[in-house]
Amino acid sequence: MAHFVVVGAGQAGSALVAKLRSDGFDGQITLIGEEPHPPYQRPPLSKAYLLGEMELERLFLRPAEFYAEKDITLKLGEKVTAIDPAARTLTVGGETLAYDELALTTGSIPRRLPAAVGGDLDGVYTVRTLADVDAMRDEFKPGRHVVIIGGGYIGLEAAAVAAKLGLTVTVVEMAPRILQRVAAPETSAYFRELHGAHGVRIAEGVGLDRLVGEGHVTAARLTNGEELRADFVIAGVGILPATELAELAGCVLENGIRTDEQGRTSVPHIWAAGDCASFPHKGGRLRLESVGNAIDQSEIVAENMLAKDTSYEAKPWFWSDQYDCKLQIAGLNTGYDSITTRKGEGDAISFWYYQGDRLLAVDAMNDPRAYMVGKRLIEMGKSPSPEAVAAAADLKALLKA
Repeated sequence: MAHFVVVGAGQAGSALVAKLRSDGFDGQITLIGEEPHPPYQRPPLSKAYLLGEMELERLFLRPAEFYAEKDITLKLGEKVTAIDPAARTLTVGGETLAYDELALTTGSIPRRLPAAVGGDLDGVYTVRTLADVDAMRDEFKPGRHVVIIGGGYIGLEAAAVAAKLGLTVTVVEMAPRILQRVAAPETSAYFRELHGAHGVRIAEGVGLDRLVGEGHVTAARLTNGEELRADFVIAGVGILPATELAELAGCVLENGIRTDEQGRTSVPHIWAAGDCASFPHKGGRLRLESVGNAIDQSEIVAENMLAKDTSYEAKPWFWSDQYDCKLQIAGLNTGYDSITTRKGEGDAISFWYYQGDRLLAVDAMNDPRAYMVGKRLIEMGKSPSPEAVAAAADLKALLKA
């Protein structure tokens, strides 16, 4: 009986094993994860879960019974320490498992502040795992001071939670503006104003010199000489693809684990999907850090492990919840040269990214209609003119134009 092993029990791993079963694979399936929990959603960690609005069980992607019912063996709280691609075996928890096909859905790991600048002090946290968030939850008490290093989406989401819970919040962003790497100045300005309205201070164009404290952090000294009180610090300075196991197996790396259109790595019988994997895209290579990609790419890999010969075509989408604002993003804005702003009903607004006359992406704030229409237009390869977008009484009409 064939044995398929999936290493990485997150969104991608969970989607992959479920797809194998739904597509009729009747061999053995083993899903291995380093964390002690069954696969769970990560996005709510820095939002609803941290706020106390979501119980632990609601984080789980599927109930534990699902895996038993589908005859999927879970090995949780276990670390793979070796892979032998020639023998097609791996070592986990001191046990050697033979596999016929192996999928790596190892996700990503957070960048940490270096010890040289105080990153190893107590009270310094990252936001990636359930354990990370559980470790910091007791810090969120009214009147305390938190300094958040990094003005990306994770940092801003954590800032929104802290502000709602009554903390004094400062976000420190080394770049000239928050969200600079991922969004237009218009989107940055929107969220700068939103956070300011909730009492969050955003310090842009200034870096962290070092964290101060004896054992436990007490302050953050910035590169301009300012010192901020810090009862605790959150580092939201990005993530890296988790490629350690792929390296052990001898897989080629290129901005993550290099795969072909179908999810194969350079090593026979080893596949990769999710945050850890890069894949061909429009003449280049792309690695996406998103729930949608984790699910879609993993399901394609499952099909190809079953010899269905399907190529993956990414349809990028993302979201972020901050206060009462829901940001939804369709497409990729890389290479944009102009922005069209569209006001919706009430406080809804959207920013449409163009490269020449080609629509690349849409950022929609509290405007699900703009998001859905923009997403469909991008997937259909249609690019209405910026003037048509700004003036359309009914956005849906753009789909038929």
